Amino acid sequence: MRDLSYNEGLTGTLPPSIGNFKKLTNLILVGCRFTGIIPDTIGSLQYLRTLSLNSNSFSGPIPPSIGNLSNLYWLDLADNKLRGSIPVSTRTTPGLDMLVHTKHFHFGKNQLYGEIPSKLFSSGMTLLHVLFEENQLSGDIPSTIGLVQSLEVLRLDKNGFSGSVPPELNSLINVSELFLSNNRLTGRLPNITGMNSLYYVDMSNNTFDVSDFPIQFTTLKSLTTIVMENTGLQGQVPPALFSIPQLQTVILRNNYLNGTIDIGSSSSNQLQLVDLQNNNITAPVLRTGEADIILVGNPYCAGGEADKYCIQSQSNSSSYSTETINCVPALCKSDQTSSPNCVCAHPYQGHLYFRAPSFSNLEDSSIYTSLQSSLMAFFKARAIPVDSLFLKNPTKNLDNYLSIRLEVFPSGKDRFNRTGISTLGFVFSNQTFKPNKTFGPYYFIADNYGLFASDLTKKTSKSSSTGIAIGAAAGGSVVMLLLLLAGFYAFRQKRRAARATQQSNAFASWDANTSSNGGPQLKGARCFSYEDLRKCTNNFSEVNAIGSGGYGKVYRGTLPSGMLVAIKRAEQGSMQGGNEFNTEIELLSRVHHRNVVSLIGFCFDQGEQMLVYEYIANGTLKESLSGKSGIRLDWNRRLRITLGAAKVADFGLSKPMANRSRGHVTTQVKGTMGYLDPEYYMTQKLTEKSDVYSFGVVMLELITARRPIENGKYIVREVKLAMDKTKDMYNLQGILDPAFELITSLKGLGKFVDLAMSCVDENGDQRPAMSEVVKEIEYIMSLAGFDPKADPASSSLGYEGSSKGQEHPYSDKSLFIFSGRQNNQPPKVQPK
Repeated sequence: MRDLSYNEGLTGTLPPSIGNFKKLTNLILVGCRFTGIIPDTIGSLQYLRTLSLNSNSFSGPIPPSIGNLSNLYWLDLADNKLRGSIPVSTRTTPGLDMLVHTKHFHFGKNQLYGEIPSKLFSSGMTLLHVLFEENQLSGDIPSTIGLVQSLEVLRLDKNGFSGSVPPELNSLINVSELFLSNNRLTGRLPNITGMNSLYYVDMSNNTFDVSDFPIQFTTLKSLTTIVMENTGLQGQVPPALFSIPQLQTVILRNNYLNGTIDIGSSSSNQLQLVDLQNNNITAPVLRTGEADIILVGNPYCAGGEADKYCIQSQSNSSSYSTETINCVPALCKSDQTSSPNCVCAHPYQGHLYFRAPSFSNLEDSSIYTSLQSSLMAFFKARAIPVDSLFLKNPTKNLDNYLSIRLEVFPSGKDRFNRTGISTLGFVFSNQTFKPNKTFGPYYFIADNYGLFASDLTKKTSKSSSTGIAIGAAAGGSVVMLLLLLAGFYAFRQKRRAARATQQSNAFASWDANTSSNGGPQLKGARCFSYEDLRKCTNNFSEVNAIGSGGYGKVYRGTLPSGMLVAIKRAEQGSMQGGNEFNTEIELLSRVHHRNVVSLIGFCFDQGEQMLVYEYIANGTLKESLSGKSGIRLDWNRRLRITLGAAKVADFGLSKPMANRSRGHVTTQVKGTMGYLDPEYYMTQKLTEKSDVYSFGVVMLELITARRPIENGKYIVREVKLAMDKTKDMYNLQGILDPAFELITSLKGLGKFVDLAMSCVDENGDQRPAMSEVVKEIEYIMSLAGFDPKADPASSSLGYEGSSKGQEHPYSDKSLFIFSGRQNNQPPKVQPK
């Protein structure tokens, strides 16, 4: 048995010699930084029951030899960079179809492609969870999935599956969570009346036949959540739907529904949200109860009257936090936390991620108190020295996972010893703790318990260092394995300890202008304490929350000077090492561009990482093009929005130059980096061509079906791959927004894509000027039969600052002359 999880210091490749340890029963390397291929020799570990390699950076294919592991119970390869097809057995090679005793196939968030072989599934399998979400799989969903009668969770969302949903899925009577969203599925809506255990169903963003709302849903009495966004639904929603006893959430955005929404007296008392944005509802709502009903984008709200149904109010997070136990929180040292029992201590912290919860109402506190009770009962039954725990900030992320912050406090002392930490880590990494089925499959990513870093550096004996490494495991089985991995781990831990000490001290005290103590070399940036930022945001209150993203949350704050700032606070799961954070601060501080939001300072205090920017109001172009406008925009409207947006740089870190009041602070640091010019990473200089690159990414995002995305580079890669396969843009339906149903009628679409691709050329000199982009979009609009000058906002002559004598942000007269043309002659912009 070997568990070395949650050690970011463990890097490099997994050696083929791992196959020599024949009696190994558990190999768990969750949340490390391994890279390279998974060695095929892993198939030699015949006694292996748990193989958890998730949340690393493994690449290459899934080894077919894993099919030889006949005793395997748990197989988790999720959240890596695995590519290739799913291996099944042949006459000469093994495959995953041989794993008839395995309960868990967790392969989500990789880059797997091709079809799921029909041979993968059979009636002899005992699978409980099949998770293939967020890959690049395509083709038909194999009907053989219906043979696996034990199945409880099926996630096939965010892939490229096409064709009809096989009717055999209706025989999966034990499935409680079904995710088919964000594919290219066609045909009639699937019949799911036989899936009597279904709690959560999401079929959104497919191209099903237009149909009346399926009355079959009203017969599924276990449903808590129905998500059918952009699925071609029409007609009236049956009132009986809202009478399902446990129903919590109904999301039917972007369909063709009409008539009266009748939520009568018999509606579920758990109903929290009915989201009907962008439909054809004109009639008033008949309702009882307290559920939020959203009709934004319907004719009902077109009158402009203030109506509670015409306000966007949906939230994907909760402010829940475990309450203190009849006491007043203690005043603790800066590096300690007051526990629920109001005792100062150093908790073991991390995030629990639930991949397919059966509920959607994040405001139901009973869910979290139940989880807390079961955790405490588990610790007590196994005599694990835990005093109490906090559960905080439940949030649904972009992967539709439920993330919950966990803090576990030691009993009888202010910190855990090494055995306690390793025991706690093993509880989660080995799935020893099993929550209620309501939560579904989960994994845990722990924070570094850095309090031991200083202790490690003080140890001088080699035996002590080796003991620390071995103490990270819950037990041992093979002496040679322990010696090999312990020695390897001791070396890594020593480096990690030194790095942790450096991280702890890197920002302790330094002059921001001179960097005399080795901190980030900034000019004019300020090092804030945690207390500084806590006060200026009113203890990070939800009232001051103005956004969220892959990095964490963004809060509005007011400094003692009265200056408004936007504070990006990293979640624990997205925090960087001290050196990496140092590097990012230096990088951001060197960004000096007329369209860039200024970095005011940062915080690296009390285990927090925060960036402080100047506060700029209002939303982003990205929101205008996609988020707020929805995917139902017609081609004319999309072109007009794009043309109007091309007048102002508003991407990544950029803000408008000419009118600062219309700028923004981006809420996605990780996403932002995907929108930045690749040349910027080498030169640290932002130019107009940098904004052209970012604009090209957003143009591609606007017309593709791969939304939402976390990284702009992803969409560029997808389009490039598609263009490599075909020379005809009208054969690229696979990457286009499903709202474009009549592809061939969208005149100018091919030129639009060509223009976007020229904007994202890796060589900045090869990109067009923004003035050329403006002219080209005007030309595309004329090809499509629209008048680009009919709306002043969409004309290059309609720049809002012109009346005030202000120069256009991209007024390069020579380029305007170069790109000018008469009589609608084609522009000079060519695809690269």
